Amino acid sequence: MARRSSIELKSAEQILRMRSAGLVVARILQTVREAARPGVTTIELDGIARERIAAAGAVSSFLGYGGGFGLPPFPAVTCISVNSEIVHGIPGDRVLADGDLVSVDFGVSLNGWHGDSAITFSVGTPDPVAEALSEATRQAMWAGIAAARIGGRIGDIAHAVEASVRAQPQGYGIVAEYTGHGIGTAMHQAPDVPNLGRPGRGELLAKGICIAIEPMVTLGSATTATLDDEWTVVTRDGSPAAHWEHTIALTPAGVWVLTAEDGGEAELRARGVRFGPLGE
Repeated sequence: MARRSSIELKSAEQILRMRSAGLVVARILQTVREAARPGVTTIELDGIARERIAAAGAVSSFLGYGGGFGLPPFPAVTCISVNSEIVHGIPGDRVLADGDLVSVDFGVSLNGWHGDSAITFSVGTPDPVAEALSEATRQAMWAGIAAARIGGRIGDIAHAVEASVRAQPQGYGIVAEYTGHGIGTAMHQAPDVPNLGRPGRGELLAKGICIAIEPMVTLGSATTATLDDEWTVVTRDGSPAAHWEHTIALTPAGVWVLTAEDGGEAELRARGVRFGPLGE
């Protein structure tokens, strides 16, 4: 494993290990999504994820995170954020209701290598406005992924995410304080991957870099507040928010989405982007 300016550059073998972790993340997220329905509590969803982590022989990337960084240790294996909660929601006794917009952020370490992903979905009967917000956020994530290439810059990704959101007629807010990140032997590594920026700026993207791209978008103002639990981040104006994330690797063949079941092939090919899997 080489390093450039403190950025881990992974070998093909190491990327394959991260792919294994990414598939665990993808499959558990899907299980949690299928279990989310009106009447279910967020801690029940977290319990499902805990069981699946153990069955996969993995370790939560989230449980206990923050201790020693001036934050209380995170008490769950998932971040579950509902409606106006943007990110880092702590699972508890909240009962999901019909029409709730739910974001689940989730990561595991498998044999020392991390995967991290987030999805947003509606519970029960979808609200069309909330669904449109979630889809705009998902499309912005894929725009950022499609902008990643060897020889490019982090700013290319940030600009693509921002431009995708700005192109929406609704006038959504883009949360600036929380960003994507490098990932590998630790869940959070250099470089930061902002969701706003100028192309051609920032760190150089090289073969073997693995990053998590994760836009957080609001229906109203992007101004945030943190609740007394020191973790849950909410929109200050109470508007709903959405959060999507994937972990990707840059390989000689192109882009490989490590936390997508198909490796991102369908979305990347639809955008004319080189799909870059390694031998699984």
